[in-house]
Amino acid sequence: MRYLPLTPEDRREMLGAIGVGSVDELFRDVPEAARLKGPIEGLPAHKGELEVERILSRMAARNVTAGSAPSFLGAGAYRHHVPAAVDHLVQRGEFLTSYTPYQPEITQGTLQALFEFQTQVALITGMDVANASMYDGATACGEAVLMAQRVTRRSRAVLSGGLHPHYAEVAATLGRHLDLETRIMPPAPQGGEDLMAEVDERTSCVVVQNPDVFGNVRDYTELGAACRAKGVLLIVAVTEVVSLGLLPPPGEMGADIVVAEGQSIGNALNFGGPYVGLFATRERFVRQMPGRLAGQTVDADGRRGFVLTLSTREQHIRREKATSNICTNSGLCALAFSIHMTLLGEVGFRNLARINHANAVKLAGKLAAVPGVQVLNDGFFNEFTLRLNRPAAAVVDALAAKGVLAGVPVSRLAPGRKEVEDLLLVAVTETNTEDDMDALAAGLQEVLR
Repeated sequence: MRYLPLTPEDRREMLGAIGVGSVDELFRDVPEAARLKGPIEGLPAHKGELEVERILSRMAARNVTAGSAPSFLGAGAYRHHVPAAVDHLVQRGEFLTSYTPYQPEITQGTLQALFEFQTQVALITGMDVANASMYDGATACGEAVLMAQRVTRRSRAVLSGGLHPHYAEVAATLGRHLDLETRIMPPAPQGGEDLMAEVDERTSCVVVQNPDVFGNVRDYTELGAACRAKGVLLIVAVTEVVSLGLLPPPGEMGADIVVAEGQSIGNALNFGGPYVGLFATRERFVRQMPGRLAGQTVDADGRRGFVLTLSTREQHIRREKATSNICTNSGLCALAFSIHMTLLGEVGFRNLARINHANAVKLAGKLAAVPGVQVLNDGFFNEFTLRLNRPAAAVVDALAAKGVLAGVPVSRLAPGRKEVEDLLLVAVTETNTEDDMDALAAGLQEVLR
Protein backbone atom coordinates (compact mmCIF):
# COMPACT_ATOMS: atom_id res chain seq x y z
CA MET A 1 0.00 0.00 0.00
CA ARG A 2 1.30 3.44 -0.91
CA TYR A 3 0.46 6.28 1.43
CA LEU A 4 -1.45 8.27 -1.20
CA PRO A 5 -5.05 9.29 -0.50
CA LEU A 6 -6.07 9.80 -4.14
CA THR A 7 -7.53 7.14 -6.39
CA PRO A 8 -6.56 6.87 -10.09
CA GLU A 9 -9.91 8.49 -10.93
CA ASP A 10 -9.16 11.40 -8.59
CA ARG A 11 -5.81 11.96 -10.28
CA ARG A 12 -7.28 11.81 -13.79
CA GLU A 13 -9.89 14.40 -12.84
CA MET A 14 -7.30 16.74 -11.35
CA LEU A 15 -4.93 16.38 -14.33
CA GLY A 16 -7.80 17.06 -16.72
CA ALA A 17 -8.76 20.21 -14.80
CA ILE A 18 -5.27 21.69 -15.26
CA GLY A 19 -4.89 20.46 -18.83
CA VAL A 20 -2.09 17.89 -18.68
CA GLY A 21 -2.18 14.26 -19.67
CA SER A 22 -0.01 12.70 -16.95
CA VAL A 23 1.78 13.37 -13.69
CA ASP A 24 5.10 13.12 -15.54
CA GLU A 25 4.19 16.24 -17.54
CA LEU A 26 4.22 18.22 -14.31
CA PHE A 27 7.96 17.51 -14.06
CA ARG A 28 8.88 18.41 -17.62
CA ASP A 29 11.08 21.30 -16.41
CA VAL A 30 13.25 18.86 -14.45
CA PRO A 31 16.09 17.58 -16.68
CA GLU A 32 15.65 14.00 -17.77
CA ALA A 33 19.01 13.05 -16.28
CA ALA A 34 17.83 14.17 -12.86
CA ARG A 35 14.71 11.99 -12.83
CA LEU A 36 14.52 8.52 -11.33
CA LYS A 37 14.00 5.77 -13.87
CA GLY A 38 12.31 3.49 -11.34
CA PRO A 39 12.21 2.58 -7.65
CA ILE A 40 15.37 3.28 -5.67
CA GLU A 41 17.47 0.12 -5.44
CA GLY A 42 17.95 -1.29 -2.00
CA LEU A 43 14.79 0.15 -0.51
CA PRO A 44 12.20 -2.47 0.51
CA ALA A 45 8.72 -2.48 -0.96
CA HIS A 46 5.73 -1.26 1.01
CA LYS A 47 5.71 -2.07 4.71
CA GLY A 48 3.31 -1.57 7.56
CA GLU A 49 3.85 1.25 10.05
CA LEU A 50 5.35 -1.01 12.71
CA GLU A 51 7.79 -2.58 10.25
CA VAL A 52 8.84 0.84 8.95
CA GLU A 53 9.46 2.03 12.51
CA ARG A 54 11.65 -1.00 13.23
CA ILE A 55 13.68 -0.59 10.03
CA LEU A 56 14.29 3.13 10.60
CA SER A 57 15.17 2.55 14.26
CA ARG A 58 17.84 0.02 13.23
CA MET A 59 19.20 2.49 10.69
CA ALA A 60 19.25 5.32 13.26
CA ALA A 61 21.07 3.11 15.76
CA ARG A 62 24.06 3.03 13.39
CA ASN A 63 24.66 6.74 14.07
CA VAL A 64 26.99 7.91 16.83
CA THR A 65 25.06 10.79 18.37
CA ALA A 66 26.38 13.64 20.48
CA GLY A 67 24.51 12.33 23.50
CA SER A 68 25.72 8.75 23.23
CA ALA A 69 29.50 9.27 23.15
CA PRO A 70 32.17 11.74 24.27
CA SER A 71 31.42 14.65 21.95
CA PHE A 72 33.55 17.68 21.17
CA LEU A 73 31.50 18.92 18.21
CA GLY A 74 30.98 22.66 17.84
CA ALA A 75 31.58 25.04 14.93
CA GLY A 76 28.29 26.85 15.48
CA ALA A 77 26.16 24.12 17.09
CA TYR A 78 26.88 23.22 20.72
CA ARG A 79 25.68 20.57 23.15
CA HIS A 80 24.63 22.13 26.44
CA HIS A 81 22.46 20.93 29.28
CA VAL A 82 18.88 22.20 28.94
CA PRO A 83 16.87 21.99 32.19
CA ALA A 84 13.74 19.84 32.02
CA ALA A 85 11.69 22.86 33.11
CA VAL A 86 12.34 24.53 29.73
CA ASP A 87 10.73 21.74 27.72
CA HIS A 88 7.83 21.53 30.17
CA LEU A 89 7.05 25.24 30.06
CA VAL A 90 7.31 25.71 26.27
CA GLN A 91 4.72 22.95 25.85
CA ARG A 92 2.09 24.69 27.91
CA GLY A 93 -0.96 25.23 25.72
CA GLU A 94 -0.85 29.01 26.09
CA PHE A 95 2.54 29.10 24.33
CA LEU A 96 2.42 26.05 22.10
CA THR A 97 -0.76 27.04 20.27
CA SER A 98 0.01 30.73 19.87
CA TYR A 99 1.78 31.81 16.70
CA THR A 100 1.82 35.33 15.24
CA PRO A 101 0.19 37.66 17.79
CA TYR A 102 -2.03 39.57 15.37
CA GLN A 103 -4.63 40.15 18.11
CA PRO A 104 -2.76 41.59 21.09
CA GLU A 105 -5.83 41.48 23.31
CA ILE A 106 -5.68 37.67 23.36
CA THR A 107 -1.91 37.11 23.00
CA GLN A 108 -0.52 39.21 25.83
CA GLY A 109 1.47 36.25 27.18
CA THR A 110 3.26 35.66 23.88
CA LEU A 111 3.94 39.36 23.38
CA GLN A 112 5.31 39.74 26.91
CA ALA A 113 7.57 36.69 26.40
CA LEU A 114 8.93 38.26 23.20
CA PHE A 115 9.44 41.57 24.99
CA GLU A 116 11.40 39.84 27.77
CA PHE A 117 13.41 37.93 25.16
CA GLN A 118 14.36 41.18 23.42
CA THR A 119 15.42 42.68 26.74
CA GLN A 120 17.67 39.73 27.49
CA VAL A 121 19.29 39.83 24.04
CA ALA A 122 19.90 43.58 24.27
CA LEU A 123 21.52 43.14 27.70
CA ILE A 124 23.92 40.34 26.79
CA THR A 125 24.96 41.93 23.48
CA GLY A 126 25.36 45.43 24.95
CA MET A 127 23.07 46.97 22.34
CA ASP A 128 20.14 49.42 22.50
CA VAL A 129 17.44 47.32 20.90
CA ALA A 130 16.86 43.72 19.79
CA ASN A 131 14.18 42.22 17.60
CA ALA A 132 11.87 39.29 18.39
CA SER A 133 14.35 36.80 16.87
CA MET A 134 15.06 35.37 13.44
CA TYR A 135 15.50 31.95 11.82
CA ASP A 136 19.08 31.30 12.94
CA GLY A 137 22.48 32.95 13.29
CA ALA A 138 23.47 32.52 9.64
CA THR A 139 20.36 34.15 8.19
CA ALA A 140 20.54 36.87 10.85
CA CYS A 141 24.06 37.61 9.60
CA GLY A 142 22.84 37.82 6.02
CA GLU A 143 20.01 40.14 7.04
CA ALA A 144 22.50 42.35 8.91
CA VAL A 145 24.57 42.77 5.75
CA LEU A 146 21.44 43.77 3.80
CA MET A 147 20.49 46.18 6.58
CA ALA A 148 23.94 47.81 6.40
CA GLN A 149 23.41 48.30 2.67
CA ARG A 150 20.11 50.10 3.38
CA VAL A 151 21.59 52.27 6.12
CA THR A 152 24.74 53.36 4.28
CA ARG A 153 23.40 53.16 0.71
CA ARG A 154 26.64 51.40 -0.23
CA SER A 155 26.92 48.12 -2.06
CA ARG A 156 29.96 46.21 -0.80
CA ALA A 157 30.54 44.09 2.31
CA VAL A 158 33.89 42.86 3.70
CA LEU A 159 33.64 39.53 5.53
CA SER A 160 36.44 38.37 7.81
CA GLY A 161 38.22 35.06 7.26
CA GLY A 162 37.37 34.35 10.89
CA LEU A 163 33.64 34.43 10.12
CA HIS A 164 31.95 31.03 10.00
CA PRO A 165 31.99 30.01 6.30
CA HIS A 166 28.28 29.10 6.39
CA TYR A 167 27.44 32.60 7.63
CA ALA A 168 29.59 34.10 4.88
CA GLU A 169 27.94 31.92 2.24
CA VAL A 170 24.44 32.92 3.36
CA ALA A 171 25.37 36.62 3.20
CA ALA A 172 26.88 36.16 -0.27
CA THR A 173 23.83 34.24 -1.48
CA LEU A 174 21.39 36.89 -0.25
CA GLY A 175 23.45 39.65 -1.80
CA ARG A 176 24.02 37.98 -5.14
CA HIS A 177 20.75 39.17 -6.65
CA LEU A 178 20.52 42.44 -4.72
CA ASP A 179 23.46 44.32 -6.24
CA LEU A 180 25.61 43.62 -3.18
CA GLU A 181 29.24 42.61 -3.61
CA THR A 182 30.71 40.46 -0.85
CA ARG A 183 34.47 40.26 -0.31
CA ILE A 184 35.11 37.07 1.70
CA MET A 185 38.62 36.99 3.12
CA PRO A 186 40.59 33.69 3.16
CA PRO A 187 40.58 31.60 6.36
CA ALA A 188 42.60 33.20 9.14
CA PRO A 189 43.25 30.57 11.83
CA GLN A 190 45.69 32.80 13.69
CA GLY A 191 44.41 36.23 12.67
CA GLY A 192 46.67 38.76 11.04
CA GLU A 193 44.18 39.95 8.41
CA ASP A 194 43.96 43.67 7.62
CA LEU A 195 40.24 44.23 7.14
CA MET A 196 40.45 48.00 6.85
CA ALA A 197 42.77 47.63 3.86
CA GLU A 198 39.78 46.08 2.06
CA VAL A 199 37.47 48.99 2.86
CA ASP A 200 36.77 51.53 0.12
CA GLU A 201 34.16 54.21 -0.55
CA ARG A 202 31.64 51.56 -1.65
CA THR A 203 31.92 49.49 1.54
CA SER A 204 28.81 49.33 3.72
CA CYS A 205 30.03 47.02 6.48
CA VAL A 206 32.76 44.85 7.90
CA VAL A 207 31.60 41.52 9.35
CA VAL A 208 33.62 39.74 12.03
CA GLN A 209 32.99 37.00 14.58
CA ASN A 210 33.83 36.71 18.28
CA PRO A 211 35.03 34.21 19.27
CA ASP A 212 35.90 33.62 15.64
CA VAL A 213 35.25 30.34 13.85
CA PHE A 214 38.68 29.08 14.95
CA GLY A 215 37.88 29.86 18.58
CA ASN A 216 40.10 32.96 18.89
CA VAL A 217 38.82 35.67 21.23
CA ARG A 218 39.12 39.10 19.63
CA ASP A 219 38.93 42.73 20.77
CA TYR A 220 37.31 44.73 17.98
CA THR A 221 37.38 48.11 19.71
CA GLU A 222 40.00 49.59 17.36
CA LEU A 223 38.29 48.11 14.32
CA GLY A 224 35.00 49.62 15.44
CA ALA A 225 36.57 53.07 15.71
CA ALA A 226 38.20 52.71 12.29
CA CYS A 227 34.89 51.67 10.75
CA ARG A 228 33.07 54.67 12.25
CA ALA A 229 35.71 57.00 10.83
CA LYS A 230 34.96 55.62 7.36
CA GLY A 231 31.17 55.62 7.76
CA VAL A 232 31.18 51.82 7.69
CA LEU A 233 29.04 49.65 9.98
CA LEU A 234 30.70 46.98 12.12
CA ILE A 235 28.72 43.74 12.33
CA VAL A 236 29.78 41.23 14.99
CA ALA A 237 28.53 37.64 14.80
CA VAL A 238 28.51 35.28 17.78
CA THR A 239 27.98 31.57 17.16
CA GLU A 240 28.39 30.51 20.81
CA VAL A 241 26.08 32.76 22.80
CA VAL A 242 27.25 31.34 26.15
CA SER A 243 30.51 33.25 25.56
CA LEU A 244 28.63 36.50 26.25
CA GLY A 245 28.46 35.43 29.90
CA LEU A 246 32.22 35.93 30.18
CA LEU A 247 33.48 38.10 27.32
CA PRO A 248 32.86 41.84 26.87
CA PRO A 249 29.67 42.34 24.82
CA PRO A 250 30.12 43.42 21.19
CA GLY A 251 28.27 46.66 21.93
CA GLU A 252 31.14 47.75 24.18
CA MET A 253 33.55 47.25 21.27
CA GLY A 254 31.60 49.60 19.02
CA ALA A 255 29.49 47.12 17.07
CA ASP A 256 26.64 48.68 15.11
CA ILE A 257 24.81 45.37 14.62
CA VAL A 258 25.19 42.15 16.60
CA VAL A 259 23.89 38.82 15.33
CA ALA A 260 24.11 35.52 17.15
CA GLU A 261 22.98 31.93 17.19
CA GLY A 262 20.89 31.39 20.34
CA GLN A 263 20.74 27.59 20.13
CA SER A 264 23.09 27.07 23.08
CA ILE A 265 20.50 28.47 25.50
CA GLY A 266 17.31 26.45 25.84
CA ASN A 267 17.56 24.57 22.55
CA ALA A 268 19.04 21.14 21.86
CA LEU A 269 21.13 20.27 18.81
CA ASN A 270 18.02 18.95 17.01
CA PHE A 271 19.86 17.57 13.96
CA GLY A 272 20.66 21.09 12.78
CA GLY A 273 17.44 22.91 13.53
CA PRO A 274 15.19 24.65 14.16
CA TYR A 275 17.44 27.20 15.84
CA VAL A 276 16.94 30.82 16.83
CA GLY A 277 18.71 33.89 15.46
CA LEU A 278 19.46 36.87 17.70
CA PHE A 279 19.59 40.35 16.19
CA ALA A 280 20.42 43.60 18.00
CA THR A 281 21.41 47.08 16.86
CA ARG A 282 21.71 50.75 17.79
CA GLU A 283 18.48 52.64 18.40
CA ARG A 284 19.11 55.03 15.52
CA PHE A 285 18.94 52.11 13.08
CA VAL A 286 15.77 50.54 14.49
CA ARG A 287 13.57 51.34 11.48
CA GLN A 288 15.92 49.47 9.19
CA MET A 289 15.99 46.41 11.43
CA PRO A 290 14.46 43.25 9.90
CA GLY A 291 11.91 41.09 11.64
CA ARG A 292 9.57 42.51 14.24
CA LEU A 293 9.69 44.30 17.56
CA ALA A 294 7.40 43.78 20.54
CA GLY A 295 6.89 46.88 22.65
CA GLN A 296 5.43 47.84 26.01
CA THR A 297 2.52 50.26 26.26
CA VAL A 298 -0.59 51.01 28.33
CA ASP A 299 -4.23 50.42 27.43
CA ALA A 300 -7.16 52.87 27.68
CA ASP A 301 -7.34 52.23 31.42
CA GLY A 302 -3.64 52.81 31.98
CA ARG A 303 -2.82 49.15 32.47
CA ARG A 304 0.51 47.74 31.26
CA GLY A 305 0.26 45.88 27.95
CA PHE A 306 2.30 44.64 25.00
CA VAL A 307 1.95 45.12 21.25
CA LEU A 308 3.86 44.63 18.02
CA THR A 309 5.50 48.05 17.81
CA LEU A 310 7.33 47.45 14.51
CA SER A 311 6.68 44.77 11.94
CA THR A 312 8.42 45.91 8.78
CA ARG A 313 8.22 42.66 6.87
CA GLU A 314 6.47 41.92 3.61
CA GLN A 315 3.75 39.90 5.36
CA HIS A 316 2.45 43.09 6.95
CA ILE A 317 3.28 45.99 4.63
CA ARG A 318 3.92 46.62 0.94
CA ARG A 319 6.73 44.37 -0.29
CA GLU A 320 8.75 47.25 -1.71
CA LYS A 321 8.69 48.97 1.69
CA ALA A 322 9.62 45.89 3.72
CA THR A 323 13.05 45.55 5.32
CA SER A 324 12.94 41.78 5.06
CA ASN A 325 10.93 38.90 3.68
CA ILE A 326 11.47 36.76 6.78
CA CYS A 327 8.04 35.38 7.69
CA THR A 328 8.60 33.71 11.03
CA ASN A 329 10.69 34.35 14.09
CA SER A 330 11.34 30.89 15.57
CA GLY A 331 8.97 31.96 18.34
CA LEU A 332 8.96 28.70 20.31
CA CYS A 333 12.77 28.50 20.19
CA ALA A 334 12.98 32.13 21.32
CA LEU A 335 10.67 31.27 24.21
CA ALA A 336 12.90 28.33 25.17
CA PHE A 337 15.90 30.68 25.10
CA SER A 338 14.14 33.20 27.33
CA ILE A 339 12.95 30.58 29.84
CA HIS A 340 16.43 29.02 30.13
CA MET A 341 18.05 32.44 30.49
CA THR A 342 15.54 33.37 33.19
CA LEU A 343 16.25 30.14 35.08
CA LEU A 344 19.98 30.87 34.91
CA GLY A 345 19.80 34.51 35.87
CA GLU A 346 22.83 36.75 35.51
CA VAL A 347 24.91 34.87 38.09
CA GLY A 348 24.04 31.48 36.62
CA PHE A 349 24.78 32.65 33.08
CA ARG A 350 28.21 33.89 34.11
CA ASN A 351 28.93 30.70 36.07
CA LEU A 352 27.93 28.57 33.07
CA ALA A 353 30.37 30.52 30.91
CA ARG A 354 33.16 30.10 33.47
CA ILE A 355 32.60 26.32 33.61
CA ASN A 356 32.76 26.11 29.81
CA HIS A 357 36.00 28.07 29.68
CA ALA A 358 37.60 26.13 32.54
CA ASN A 359 36.78 22.81 30.88
CA ALA A 360 38.24 24.03 27.60
CA VAL A 361 41.46 25.16 29.28
CA LYS A 362 41.77 21.76 30.97
CA LEU A 363 41.27 19.85 27.71
CA ALA A 364 43.64 22.10 25.75
CA GLY A 365 46.35 21.31 28.30
CA LYS A 366 45.76 17.57 27.94
CA LEU A 367 45.78 17.67 24.14
CA ALA A 368 48.86 19.89 23.89
CA ALA A 369 50.82 17.07 25.49
CA VAL A 370 49.83 14.60 22.75
CA PRO A 371 52.57 14.08 20.11
CA GLY A 372 51.41 15.33 16.71
CA VAL A 373 49.01 17.90 18.21
CA GLN A 374 49.50 21.68 18.34
CA VAL A 375 47.01 24.08 19.94
CA LEU A 376 46.95 27.18 17.71
CA ASN A 377 45.03 29.61 19.92
CA ASP A 378 46.59 32.16 22.25
CA GLY A 379 43.17 32.82 23.80
CA PHE A 380 39.81 31.08 23.50
CA PHE A 381 36.47 30.61 25.23
CA ASN A 382 35.22 27.01 24.97
CA GLU A 383 36.45 26.12 21.49
CA PHE A 384 39.93 25.99 20.01
CA THR A 385 41.80 24.80 16.92
CA LEU A 386 44.28 21.95 16.77
CA ARG A 387 46.87 21.45 14.06
CA LEU A 388 47.41 17.72 13.57
CA ASN A 389 50.26 15.88 11.86
CA ARG A 390 47.84 14.51 9.24
CA PRO A 391 44.48 15.44 7.64
CA ALA A 392 41.90 16.08 10.34
CA ALA A 393 38.95 14.48 8.53
CA ALA A 394 40.58 11.05 8.53
CA VAL A 395 41.43 11.40 12.22
CA VAL A 396 37.83 12.30 13.04
CA ASP A 397 36.57 9.25 11.13
CA ALA A 398 39.01 6.97 12.94
CA LEU A 399 37.98 8.29 16.36
CA ALA A 400 34.28 8.10 15.51
CA ALA A 401 34.80 4.39 14.82
CA LYS A 402 36.18 4.18 18.36
CA GLY A 403 33.14 5.95 19.83
CA VAL A 404 34.63 9.43 20.26
CA LEU A 405 33.31 12.48 18.35
CA ALA A 406 36.57 14.39 18.22
CA GLY A 407 35.36 17.66 16.71
CA VAL A 408 34.80 19.26 13.32
CA PRO A 409 37.50 19.22 10.61
CA VAL A 410 37.90 22.75 9.25
CA SER A 411 38.01 21.20 5.77
CA ARG A 412 34.33 20.34 6.21
CA LEU A 413 33.53 24.06 6.57
CA ALA A 414 35.94 25.19 3.86
CA PRO A 415 36.18 22.33 1.36
CA GLY A 416 38.94 22.44 -1.20
CA ARG A 417 41.29 24.64 0.82
CA LYS A 418 44.53 22.72 1.34
CA GLU A 419 45.78 25.07 4.06
CA VAL A 420 43.09 23.93 6.51
CA GLU A 421 43.15 20.17 5.90
CA ASP A 422 45.15 19.48 9.09
CA LEU A 423 43.02 21.72 11.34
CA LEU A 424 40.48 20.37 13.83
CA LEU A 425 37.95 22.44 15.79
CA VAL A 426 37.35 21.11 19.30
CA ALA A 427 34.51 22.43 21.49
CA VAL A 428 34.08 21.77 25.21
CA THR A 429 30.99 22.52 27.29
CA GLU A 430 29.66 21.81 30.77
CA THR A 431 28.44 18.42 29.48
CA ASN A 432 31.99 17.08 28.99
CA THR A 433 33.45 15.04 31.85
CA GLU A 434 37.05 14.32 32.77
CA ASP A 435 36.58 10.82 31.36
CA ASP A 436 35.43 12.33 28.04
CA MET A 437 38.56 14.44 27.87
CA ASP A 438 40.82 11.50 28.68
CA ALA A 439 39.08 9.43 25.98
CA LEU A 440 39.80 12.11 23.37
CA ALA A 441 43.44 12.52 24.45
CA ALA A 442 44.00 8.74 24.44
CA GLY A 443 42.24 8.36 21.08
CA LEU A 444 44.36 11.07 19.45
CA GLN A 445 47.53 9.59 20.87
CA GLU A 446 46.66 6.21 19.38
CA VAL A 447 45.51 7.47 15.96
CA LEU A 448 48.37 9.95 15.46
CA ARG A 449 51.17 7.52 16.25
